Formats: sequence, structure tokens, C-alpha cells
Amino acid sequence: MGQRLREARKQRGWSQERLVREISRYAEQHLTDVASPASLKVYVSEWENGRRAVSSTYALILRALFGMTDDELFGAPESAAPAADGYDELIGRIDSARSLSLGMVDTFLNQTELLRSFDRQMGAAALVDQMRAHLDALEDALTFAVLPDARRPVATALAGAATLAAWQALDVGAVERAWRHYELGKRAAAEAEQPMYLAHAMAEQAYVLADAGRPEMAVDLVRDAQRTGGTKVSPRLAAWLFAAEAELCAKAGLARDCRDALDRAAAVLPAGDEARDPDMLSIFLNAGHMARWRGNALAMLGEDDALAELYVALERMDPAFTRATAGLRCDLAQAHLARGEFGQAREHLQKARLLANRTGSVRQRRRIERLTGRL
Repeated sequence: MGQRLREARKQRGWSQERLVREISRYAEQHLTDVASPASLKVYVSEWENGRRAVSSTYALILRALFGMTDDELFGAPESAAPAADGYDELIGRIDSARSLSLGMVDTFLNQTELLRSFDRQMGAAALVDQMRAHLDALEDALTFAVLPDARRPVATALAGAATLAAWQALDVGAVERAWRHYELGKRAAAEAEQPMYLAHAMAEQAYVLADAGRPEMAVDLVRDAQRTGGTKVSPRLAAWLFAAEAELCAKAGLARDCRDALDRAAAVLPAGDEARDPDMLSIFLNAGHMARWRGNALAMLGEDDALAELYVALERMDPAFTRATAGLRCDLAQAHLARGEFGQAREHLQKARLLANRTGSVRQRRRIERLTGRL
């Protein structure tokens, strides 16, 4: 238990003293009683050395601070023995699933949308409990729904929620959880017969491979996602898939492929200021977003025209996209570094760090630290 908690703290770049302050701050904001800072300092040390068990109150706070589950922070508990005869309970749950109305599916979709909005502005760390409960409810609904006409709407809702949960897990550094959630999203999309959801989950999963040092494999996966979606994806999602390919090609050092994919994305992107895809609510993409994506890819390639694209994107950036703004600041820093403009790069990294700390993004922090090492 202690080793996992220590690693989670170090991933965030926190000292034990900082963790104590964050626990106290969380408790004050949520009107929760905790020990004094002096006692908390002892608790943290004993938790990390395995000399004190973490109570349910502190486990809740630590989950919210790190955006990690109990299993990830403390290790998996022993499984309870299954009931010897559970037929009555099984039939009860099947009967409950039969009565799941379209209105209930809408409630699931609305909950996903609420979690998506909160994540976009505040980050994923504080949502770990809510997201886990939401996925559990959807998985239960799907598990005990019997006939296809009842299963497909729930599977569609689960596909969207699982992909969101996966991206949140990737953002807080829970890589294995991210991968498993993407697999869940892909299975749900396949059952729902929703090629758009399946292609989107596959393409996002490619980022896990890229972050793990396998950008060439990531390029192969995003291209497979494009083939999977085929002509059944919306124009905006098609543009998103090409833009994702461009970014991953840039990570793999495939400059010509990157530019070709950017051109294809621009060619199919619908005109106008509207960014959200009505057929795929997780997709936000218009000319402003595309400028950010183009600048990001060109900055990774060290191209001179990256800066112009990125500053256009910064001017158009919606301030509600906090995590995306942190990424854009990193892109600007990278572009300035390529030109030897260290003062401007340092300024953007400072702003990026503030935003990453606000959202609790371990993924962004890692990138910031890599770029800072080049100053």
C-alpha cells in the first residue's frame, strides 16, 4: 500500500508536506473533519511506510486528490466469496433491467455530459469516485439487459462514458486503467453497432501507445480506426481522426505523412464556428481547434510555421478548455524552444504549469518537465 501511495505523490511532484496541505485544504473546502497538520504529517509517513491503515475518510480524500482508485492507491482487496445460490437476486436484476426506459438511458447520457463538462474545466482528478460509480451503473445495466433492443442504447451510453473515463485516467497517469477503459469502450461500441464510437475509442487508445514510447504502433492503430469508421463517421469525426493521425505521425517523426493528414483533416472539416459534433458529443473541432492541432504537430516537427498557427489558436481558445489551454501553452513553448527563444518558452511553460496544477494533470506535468529540461 505505502509504495503505491508514495509513487502517486511523486508523480504529482508533491512532497509529504505538500500532501498534508492539500488534505487540509480539501477538508476545509468540503467541510470534512481531519487531523491537525502535525498529526497528518505523521499519518502520511506511516501510510507510506505501511505502519498505518488508511481510513475510509482519508481514502476518499486521497482518491479525489490523486484521481486514482483504491486499487491503484492501496492495492486490490481480497474478493468476497460468491453466494452459493443467487438465482433470486439474478432474476431480480434481470427484471429491473427490462424496465430500464429510454428516459433512464437519457439520464446516463446527461450524467456523462456533466462529468465531461467538469473534466474539461477542472480536470479529472476529483472525478474518480463519480466516474467509477457511473461506469458501474452502466455496466450493471448492460450486464443484466437481455435482448438487443434493450442492450444497444445502454451499450452506446457505456461506450461514450468508458472512453471519457479512459481519457481521464490517462490524464492522471493511471495508464493501465486507461487502457482497460478503452477496451471496455470498444467492446460496448461493437455491441451497440456504433462504428463512430468504436473508431473514436480506438484512436484515443492510440495515444496510450504514443505516450508509452510506441508512436509507430499508435499511427497504425489510428489508421485502423479510420478504416473501422469508414464512410459511417461524421465529417467532423473524420477530420478529428485525420488530425489525430497527424499528431501521432509527428510524434513518430513522419513529417510528410503528418502534413498529408493535416491536409485531409482540413479538407473534410465542416465550415463555420460550430465545434461540437451532434453525432459524437465528445468531439469538439472547428477551424480554431484545427489551428491548435496543426500548430501542435508542426511544433513537434520543429517547423517554422508552427508559431503562427499556435498564436491564432491561443487567440481563439475557449477559456473553459483549461486542460487544452495548458497543452497549447506547451506547444508554444516547444515552438519557441525550436527557435532558441528561451525567454518566451519559459513564460509559456510557467502558465502551462499553473493550469496543469489546477487540473491535476500528471500527463501535462510530465510534458512540462521534459520541456523545462531543455531550457
